[in-house]
Amino acid sequence: MPLTTSSPLFTRPPVWRPVRPGQSHHIPPGAESWLFEQGSLTLRLRALCGPEFRVRLLRQDWAQPYADEARALGIPQLRRAVVREVLLQCGGRPLVAARSVIPADTLRGAGHALARLGTRPLGEILFRDPRLERTHLELTALEPRLWRRELAATLGLAGKIRGRRSCYRIGPGRLLVAEFFLPALFALEQKS
Repeated sequence: MPLTTSSPLFTRPPVWRPVRPGQSHHIPPGAESWLFEQGSLTLRLRALCGPEFRVRLLRQDWAQPYADEARALGIPQLRRAVVREVLLQCGGRPLVAARSVIPADTLRGAGHALARLGTRPLGEILFRDPRLERTHLELTALEPRLWRRELAATLGLAGKIRGRRSCYRIGPGRLLVAEFFLPALFALEQKS
């Protein structure tokens, strides 16, 4: 497969801010519980959507991560990794956009299944592993102009989209998972 850096989600990488105790993050009502969810986001979305929960795979291939992703994972900037971008949906309605970066070292042994997820949710595998540990959490607020134009139009993005990025450790392996909470999620949550 060719080595790529393009993303179906963004025109350029998001800017992330570390979460510090006591720091104000100016988070709108309703978003805080999603941004600071400690458990499986997959399970929470399944509870909200029921059998309508779906994963729409946008991309999963070997690619060069963004420079800040490589730094967060402690890998050389030019080292390739599995980059996966998906939309987590309720029926056909996207609720969360996600980007995961999984270095080659993490795919060895028990992590081998992470390279062949297809439309299975990543959280379904991660949260089954008792060795899973979140090592840090960062937040962002993305302007619609940072998203690919056609995707922003499809998703109806008009204001800032809140996101979180977690670095996870599973035994000796590490991976980065970024999740962006779309307006349709909050609309659906208010209805239920």
